[in-house]
Amino acid sequence: MELCNTFIATVNTPPPNRCRTLTRRPTISISATTPDSTHHRLRLAETLQNETLETLEWPSLCNQVSAFTSTAMGLAAAQTARLPIGWTPDESRKLLDQTAAAVALPRPLDFSGIEDVSQIVKSSVSGELASISELCAVKRTLRSARELFEKLEELALHDGDSSERYLPLLDILRSCNFLSELEQKIGYCIDCNFSIILDRASEDLEIIRSERKRNMENLDSLLKKVSARIFQGGGIDRPLITKRRSRMCVGIRASHRSLLPDGIVLKISSSGATYFMEPKEAVELNNLEVRLSNSEKVEEQAILSLFTSAIAESNIEIKYLLDRILELDLALARAAHGQWMHGVCPNLTTDGFESYETDSSLLIDIEAIQHPLLLETFLKNSSDLIASKSGSSDPLNRGNGAMKSEAFSDSCDFPVPIDIKVGCSTKVVVISGPNTGGKTASMKTLGLASVMSKAGMYLPAKRQPRLPWFDLILADIGDHQSLEQNLSTFSGHISQLCKMLEVASKESLVLIDEIGSGTDPSEGVALSASILQYLKDRVNLAVVTTHYADLTRLKERDTRFENAAMEFSLETLQPTYQILWGSRGDSNALSIAKSIGFDDKIIERAQVWVDKLMPEKQKTRQSLLYQSLMEEKNRLETQARGAASLRSDVMNLYREIRDEAEDLDRREAVLMANETRKVKRELKAAKSQIESVIQEFESQLRTTSADQFSSLIKKSESAIASIVEAHCPSDDFSVRETDDNSYTPQIGEQVHVEGLGNKLATVVQALDDDNTVLVQYGKIRIRVNKSNIKALRNKNAIAAKSSVQNMKRQVCILINLWYGKFKFIVDNLLSVSQAKSARNLSEFSNDKEVSYGPVVQTSKNTVDLRGMRVEEASHFLNAAIGSKGSNSVLFIIHGMGTGVIKECAIEILKNHPRVTKFEQESPMNYGCTVAYIN
Repeated sequence: MELCNTFIATVNTPPPNRCRTLTRRPTISISATTPDSTHHRLRLAETLQNETLETLEWPSLCNQVSAFTSTAMGLAAAQTARLPIGWTPDESRKLLDQTAAAVALPRPLDFSGIEDVSQIVKSSVSGELASISELCAVKRTLRSARELFEKLEELALHDGDSSERYLPLLDILRSCNFLSELEQKIGYCIDCNFSIILDRASEDLEIIRSERKRNMENLDSLLKKVSARIFQGGGIDRPLITKRRSRMCVGIRASHRSLLPDGIVLKISSSGATYFMEPKEAVELNNLEVRLSNSEKVEEQAILSLFTSAIAESNIEIKYLLDRILELDLALARAAHGQWMHGVCPNLTTDGFESYETDSSLLIDIEAIQHPLLLETFLKNSSDLIASKSGSSDPLNRGNGAMKSEAFSDSCDFPVPIDIKVGCSTKVVVISGPNTGGKTASMKTLGLASVMSKAGMYLPAKRQPRLPWFDLILADIGDHQSLEQNLSTFSGHISQLCKMLEVASKESLVLIDEIGSGTDPSEGVALSASILQYLKDRVNLAVVTTHYADLTRLKERDTRFENAAMEFSLETLQPTYQILWGSRGDSNALSIAKSIGFDDKIIERAQVWVDKLMPEKQKTRQSLLYQSLMEEKNRLETQARGAASLRSDVMNLYREIRDEAEDLDRREAVLMANETRKVKRELKAAKSQIESVIQEFESQLRTTSADQFSSLIKKSESAIASIVEAHCPSDDFSVRETDDNSYTPQIGEQVHVEGLGNKLATVVQALDDDNTVLVQYGKIRIRVNKSNIKALRNKNAIAAKSSVQNMKRQVCILINLWYGKFKFIVDNLLSVSQAKSARNLSEFSNDKEVSYGPVVQTSKNTVDLRGMRVEEASHFLNAAIGSKGSNSVLFIIHGMGTGVIKECAIEILKNHPRVTKFEQESPMNYGCTVAYIN
């Protein structure tokens, strides 16, 4: 098993300590001073968050996403509501970036080879032997994961300037160890198609199987002869060789047992007519077969044990890789889910309303959002309709996006899209209106949209929704009564609210349905108003629904309160499910009861009681308030139409500017391509000219006498120098910026200001007489001197110019390299010439001087020891010296490094009997020693 042992020793390296999980505890602001209190609040926050996710039907949404997963791990995670949720703003933005990158993929990734091998890894760690099929599953998973990463790298490489959009997906797998050696070794030792261990898995296994094959051939030959003899003697209808009790035998009639004297009966047929006997001659061969078979099983078990140990020791790496594959699968599932429901990427804000300039700015700006669970039914119906028209069998019709978009634009009336507009100064929103009007559904939609944004999911809305990042989303929706805990409906609500108030922070979203209900109306109103007054100072946003008209009047005393009403049509006596922001809604209980079919006398008697309970002044005041609100609504609608017209004009201007910019980019690209082709032609021409000079020099060298040698070198050097001078101008290739002395900043232009650290600022006032300019950076306005202002440069143009200049530098570098090649040839020729002269002189003076020929380095007389260990280098150098012929030269490249290989080489050259002398490295040849072999 030497092959397996050597390999597994290289695979089992200590993995880094890096593990991440899908979810973790929420981060909340804790002001408690004792550890027990902190721990209690953390656990309470986690419990409430999980209850809120259940209330908002997060598991159902996760199950919706599970249809788009590609692996068993992703399916299980989605079906058990374990989609990752970012518990910090950065984590949520990272998840959104991953989803956006997955949306940008031109085609889906292939997860077909990925299997959940976590149980195999767990069993290996506990010491259970992995089977052949399990090892093959690990191999397929490692290979598929590596191919996924290579596919992403290929997409990023071929995408050019837009390759950065795939970086969030590449970063998921970039830090993974794909254990390629373990994958290759399993493939080398095991045939996964037939689920067998190959002979080459170990030397012992190969020897055992070879001996077993020969023994089986001998045993088969012997049994064929015996069976043929029995057949000829009438002992059987046809020759029969079989195996009984793990031993090879022959079949014979009971009446002819005498044909096999001393044979051993292994088994008798059920009828008793046929005996299965082992001939005496086959006993030893069968015994050897049994021993070899057992040895083969032991060796196979040893090989499986080695691979099991390798998997166990790499368990952290494999688990980390599986987590990252799951993260990638869920990112692609979120993207597919977002495309399926025509979602848009939300814009998460984290600094609240303080970053906006006016109170009229919106903290939450979501237009035409639909509840994704309500939307599912419509999308499935529309997909089935499209599939029937197009003949597609895909229930989601992902291959016919145009038809699907058209069908979606003609969508039915359900679910009704709603707009959620909450101002930055608003802390509490009170939603009133009739029952079955959509108050709870609208509040759930906001809560679910907030969770989806934290989880990196797209929202089924229009344009780009904007909403804050909430650290906790706490909801009290539904009936919390409990017989076991002796809680009534009201007690259950109050208990839940008490827990929510304990853990809520300045970044939390609180959702309360029917606040203060279930008790005396007067006490319920008082308690509810007190709770809302408490919440306005302690949370980012609270949204409550109510039928108490008194709560809608809190806005009159505090601008941090806002009202919203669910619209109700008095004509049809049906809710429209639209939210009227800034309005107060009536419960319309009598109208709803009448539409349901209550007796008219009951409705009339109820109306009399309402008139008695509602004073005349209050009715008049309500009428006036309603009239003023309608006037305000008409005014806002007029402003909205004006803003829409202005936006249309701005968008037209934007499209014109964008078209001009795209044309400039195209012309710039054409110029860049022309310049690149010009530089390449220049490079090719220079190379051709220098090679021509070198070839001419080499051809004339053969017919040139010693006296003309110097003049030939000077002539060639002059020709190459003229080529170098023509293609390498003396001016530097730095990208020069234009002179800013004549530059005059214009109003509205963005410029770099040195005093602000070269930050971008906007010019708000033209150049003054004192040569200063007024600029604005954020909310700061400052007057700066013109000399401290630089125009905003076109980075693409500078980069393009720099790229061309770099190519020109490469031309010069390559020309100088060819020139160096020419100098090298000349220097070698001079060395050869000088060597010949010296040799002639020495031969004249001493005929016994040894000639080593020209000292010119080639691939045949060079040995490279770099990167070897000392023992390996010593072996290679001794072999190279021994293989050289008499009177030869050997170039030994040992490099600069730590000097250990060089010292070893020098020591060998000093003591080797065939080495006459050696020359150590020279300034022109660092890291190389020349040895002369006798």
